Amino acid sequence: MRTRVTGEGRAEEARFCLVFPRETISVPVMRRMLGNILDRLGVDEEYVSDLLLAVTEACTNVLRHSGPGRGYEVVVLVGRTRCVIEVLDNGRGFDPAALPAHRTPLRSVPRFRRHRASTSAPWPSPAPAAPMRNRLQKRIELRSDAPLAHPEAVPLRDAG
Repeated sequence: MRTRVTGEGRAEEARFCLVFPRETISVPVMRRMLGNILDRLGVDEEYVSDLLLAVTEACTNVLRHSGPGRGYEVVVLVGRTRCVIEVLDNGRGFDPAALPAHRTPLRSVPRFRRHRASTSAPWPSPAPAAPMRNRLQKRIELRSDAPLAHPEAVPLRDAG
């Protein structure tokens, strides 16, 4: 896990990347791992639930629609007031025009902003030229005991 540190050694945000094989069992594993990390960083439980719901849907879409590929990545940035999650894969995708006409398009979850590929991501993409990228951004609140809420009390550092 990496953290961004200001001049006085205080962490302002945590960034990390989880890499999973393109297998059905990876989705509940991802949920458990990401939920535990967000909890340890001090993200309020209500926001963790919302984030996990959205990222579970994004990862399930990767498995269902992106076609063959080796794996996918969940890249996360957690700050004091926001969380940004990107799901990256190298699958071939699908043709939306090939979907049956009677299907109603899904509406995005109102509390999230969904973005397509962005060249101004706050971190370098670990997968070069990934054709499929789902980006979710949500305002969050931290618990009072969160490491990011009191960076001077619990210094974070690069874990490798």
